[in-house]
Amino acid sequence: MTIPYLAQRAQQQTLEWIDGGLFTVLLDSQATEGQLTVGRFDVPKGEAPPFHTHTREDEVFLLLEGEALVWVGDERHELSKGGVVYLPRNIPHGYRITSDRADLLVIATPAGMEEMFRHAGRDITAPRPDNFEITKDKLAEAAALRGNIIVGPPR
Repeated sequence: MTIPYLAQRAQQQTLEWIDGGLFTVLLDSQATEGQLTVGRFDVPKGEAPPFHTHTREDEVFLLLEGEALVWVGDERHELSKGGVVYLPRNIPHGYRITSDRADLLVIATPAGMEEMFRHAGRDITAPRPDNFEITKDKLAEAAALRGNIIVGPPR
């Protein structure tokens, strides 16, 4: 039996993301025939995406290391190492890292979420432009490409 897709660490794309974090694309649309996206965040304390809603995909994230606060609608929850969150599409959510660093595994189905990160982020194998910044406008543009809606500022 053959493996439909295999990529060693050196073959995985890593993107600079908001607040100096990194997002590594482990599996994308092409690798999974559109079934799912799997990525990994390495993010610093305080990293927090805008409060947002996914309209096309369900999302799961597993906190491999660190601590975070998670907001789902108006509810606030604490998440510690090993905690997992399932977020069906159309539910507004966000998080904020409260530990010095965090390592998050993200799974989204169907695939495609990686295009948002690729649109606004920067592949770390390319030279970093002096003026690189993920502005609110660039982030909103990237989110809209995937049917994501920014509903408020980071929490």
